[in-house]
Amino acid sequence: MNARPFAGTKHVNGIDVYFEHFPHEEQRETVVLVHGFLSSTFSFRRIIPLMRKEYSVVSVDLPPFGKSGKILGFTYSYRNMAYTVSKLLELLQIKTYTLVGHSMGGQIALNAMYYFPKAAQKAVLLCSSGYSKRARIPLIASSYLPFFHHYVKYHFAKTGVRKNLEQVVYDSSLITEEMENGYLSPFLEENIFKALTSMIRHREGDLSPDILQKITDPCLLIWGEHDRVVPLHVGKRLKEDLPNSSLIVLKDTGHLVPEEQPEAVFENIRQFIYSHSKETASTIS
Repeated sequence: MNARPFAGTKHVNGIDVYFEHFPHEEQRETVVLVHGFLSSTFSFRRIIPLMRKEYSVVSVDLPPFGKSGKILGFTYSYRNMAYTVSKLLELLQIKTYTLVGHSMGGQIALNAMYYFPKAAQKAVLLCSSGYSKRARIPLIASSYLPFFHHYVKYHFAKTGVRKNLEQVVYDSSLITEEMENGYLSPFLEENIFKALTSMIRHREGDLSPDILQKITDPCLLIWGEHDRVVPLHVGKRLKEDLPNSSLIVLKDTGHLVPEEQPEAVFENIRQFIYSHSKETASTIS
């Protein structure tokens, strides 16, 4: 039986954070969904109905995306976004949870596991970014130019939502008008391009192999066989660097696995949570 869902914002770490909370009255396990770059909670719309039947679910819009704040005074680094998510969950009085991060969200989940490990007991990484370096100095320096955000806006307008979606799915027939509008809507606000300019300066690069090897909590990696954004070889490398991890590859699937294979993704997450919940229970007993 599910309690009444809630959607709204909380002021966390100096910024308004939008989230959707689907409590489950009979299930103590909470799954926290963290989306990728240029995305929002919208990207989990096909998997949330499956998950909320068995778990409490929290889906977060990372600043500056979706309906969350887009202010210039916020530090848009991965570590600070991981801290912001952890503080939001503290405010919601959620003490333990499983992180599910897609693409950039996977890297933020890893930051949370390493820097703020008390509550996040395990993580599922969906085509997680990995091994990317910080932006080059000339680009960072250019971001301080007064009108640089217009260049950022022009770049995204030039590629277009449709073209970006075609890049992240294996079967382009999945792309609908609803899907295009859902991914486009956050970019109708001018302030997001100023915030993205700040993100260019603040993003510190992905966690190094030395740090990854220190993350000993269980991690499940789920990858699309035909991921053109974060290729499968990144997932295989992450599996080697994360000491307590396993990798599942979905055939005929691209980068946007929550959209393309929601049932398969959910079932693998369900088995992962169940197996590690059993391990925890046997350890306690």
